[in-house]
Amino acid sequence: MKSIVIVISGRGSNMRAIVEAELPVRVAAVISNDPAAAGLQYARDKGIFTQTVNHREFASRDAFDQALAAAIDAHASDLVVLAGFMRILTDGFVQRYDGRMLNIHPSLLPSFTGLHTHRRALELGVKIHGCTVHFVTPRLDHGPIVIQAAVPVLAGDTEESLAARVLREEHRIYPQAVRWFAEGRLALHNGIVRVTGEDAAQSAFPDR
Repeated sequence: MKSIVIVISGRGSNMRAIVEAELPVRVAAVISNDPAAAGLQYARDKGIFTQTVNHREFASRDAFDQALAAAIDAHASDLVVLAGFMRILTDGFVQRYDGRMLNIHPSLLPSFTGLHTHRRALELGVKIHGCTVHFVTPRLDHGPIVIQAAVPVLAGDTEESLAARVLREEHRIYPQAVRWFAEGRLALHNGIVRVTGEDAAQSAFPDR
């Protein structure tokens, strides 16, 4: 069974979705850069080891990343799962976990990289929005795409209502991506992820 470390900054709703999906993985630890992150208590209640590496205690981004890497590596994890982790990582850190670090982003990449994705989608009047699980690379929000889910943008949507609709899909597709990794079904060829043994396109759309 593969071992994963989940890294969070806040409530950790995607972390919860992964834990509750009962995947064929061992969640070795939940680590946060914020000691007040609400998700830490949830993990403790589930009997999962937790740790804080407080970014405010480090003089540089490099120093923080080195400490975070040491905390992750102590668990000899096969996969690092960023679940609402709100720090930009250095290139060296990202390269350390090349091909074994996933992130989820609240847009259909490559559209709307960075922050405030739902607001920007509404401002531009897009009709389809969604979320993306991707491997992390040094270029922010541009790593190889594992799975995406699309939702309609409805008349009268607010930033909050659209965000809630997208979040439901995040909670569905992130566990699926972790499952595929754990089962050895993700293959990376020339920057493109192929999923073996299952129609990934079907998994990209909610059952409605």
